[in-house]
Amino acid sequence: MISSQILQNTLDELNTITRVDFVLTDVHGNEVASTIETENSDKENAIIQFAESPADSQVVQGAHFFKVFDDKKLEYILIAQGASKDAYMLGRVAVSQIQNLIVAYKERFDKNNYIQNLLLDNMLSIDIYNRARKLHIDAEVRRIVYVIETKYEKDSAAMEIVKGLFGNRTRDFITAVDERSIILVQELRENEGYEEVERTAHMLRDMLNSEAMSSVKIAYGTIVGEIRQVSRSFKEAKMALDVGKIFYTEKSIIAYNTLGIGRLIYQLPLPLCEMFMKEVFTAETPDSFDEETLTTIGKFFDNNLNVSETARQLYIHRNTLVYRLEKLQKSTGLDIRVFEDAMTFKIAMMVVNYMKFMQQEL
Repeated sequence: MISSQILQNTLDELNTITRVDFVLTDVHGNEVASTIETENSDKENAIIQFAESPADSQVVQGAHFFKVFDDKKLEYILIAQGASKDAYMLGRVAVSQIQNLIVAYKERFDKNNYIQNLLLDNMLSIDIYNRARKLHIDAEVRRIVYVIETKYEKDSAAMEIVKGLFGNRTRDFITAVDERSIILVQELRENEGYEEVERTAHMLRDMLNSEAMSSVKIAYGTIVGEIRQVSRSFKEAKMALDVGKIFYTEKSIIAYNTLGIGRLIYQLPLPLCEMFMKEVFTAETPDSFDEETLTTIGKFFDNNLNVSETARQLYIHRNTLVYRLEKLQKSTGLDIRVFEDAMTFKIAMMVVNYMKFMQQEL
């Protein structure tokens, strides 16, 4: 439903241009918008009688009354002050303007509803294409879905910024399906690929962090070529956001096609993860390590198992690092100086993080 404020602004603009005063009411005579001070009781009975009559317009009490329809349903009564032909003509113009606004806002609402149902897989394939055709949405263009997670629930400032950046592009869609995320469905040109998508994600992050003072995380799925595949890109973006929280906490922009082994671990059932951990670690497990041990392991992996460089960055003697690694080997049975053991240990640490995340979500 179109807001009263928008209707009021429309009547104010028409009044400024035409110098004719207008009153807009519902079919029961309740004022919705007006350019003059009115006493509703004076015209309430006349409005109700006019609403029930077959006439589309009528002169009543020195003013022109008009019916405003929404798809053949009587929605409003418009009163143009004055009984002259000019007042009649300008009243007709105002009716046309309001009815066009109703159609435009209804279509925008319908498109938003359509995109939400599309993202959530709430439609059959045949309905996807039929409704797209009715709403004049191209079904076969390249699109990608971004999910923008804001720091606060219902972050209206962040939503307004995204709308300001993309809202005027009629072929892009901005919506939400929960209270923490803003979803952007962007149409891409034929020559645009992931490089341009990444630049868009960086621009969004920088604008939201600076203008809305909101720390955001942005994830995006893969590029799809048909409207029915948009939900897949959305699911990929949602998965990328979750995987990023588990394995890539330092990143604020996460692409689905760069998740690597994290995406594989994310899709494992918890019982299988628990079985793997029991097989790899017979005694101490990674979740029981102290901060010093975890820092040492992390830095060792960051430096591609290079002992000398890791010792230098940790500001410790090389022998001290070797002692720590040997101590770790005794407690876990894995020598992370050996590639195969290092790979097993790295995967195990990722599995531990995944299990913690999933247990918190339950």
